[in-house]
Amino acid sequence: MNTPLAPPHDCPLCPRLVAFREANRAKYPDWFNGPVPSFGPLTARLLIAGLAPGLQGANRTGRPFTGDWAGDLLYATLLKAGLAKGVYDERIDDTLELVNCRIANSVRCVPPQNKPEPSEIKTCRQFLISELDTLPNVKVILALGKIAHDSVLKTLDAKISAHPFKHGVAYDIGRFTLISSYHCSRYNTNTGVLTTSMFENVVSKAKALAGLE
Repeated sequence: MNTPLAPPHDCPLCPRLVAFREANRAKYPDWFNGPVPSFGPLTARLLIAGLAPGLQGANRTGRPFTGDWAGDLLYATLLKAGLAKGVYDERIDDTLELVNCRIANSVRCVPPQNKPEPSEIKTCRQFLISELDTLPNVKVILALGKIAHDSVLKTLDAKISAHPFKHGVAYDIGRFTLISSYHCSRYNTNTGVLTTSMFENVVSKAKALAGLE
């Protein structure tokens, strides 16, 4: 089985992100501070597409959604759904393992203010394309947030206007089914845009669409 293309730890492709990474390396030398690799088995049937690493989460720990609030909700939900096993302890050396699912961010490096620029999303899309090209069993993509939703559509060469972002709505696009959720960020949960129940329901729907019931 081929391994998806991944950026090197000193990826030079996005100058603004490189500068931010170097500043963080100087400030936090013990942190991961690099393009965060995808997490989960290559045999996965469900791919979860995130936005980008959080500064004090994945950028610190080196694993997607690990060490911040979004990860607390995501991994608790995956464990409850049977899409993960072990214990999530907010660090890369805990016992957490994903089951039949894999997580890949649309942008691999942490952006300032958690806001990647369109050019950075476009530049990093080659790695998301590689994920889909080299993961033969993926049937369903669960996109977390509109930016990830739109990036997946562009990866699949599908029109955004024909597939608008809507929480819990699924679209059949070629060999994939795309279903999206409001991002599991602290802001969305604090404001009530996304509740735990809403998120558990959309993850369960993605699991069923992937034939993992």
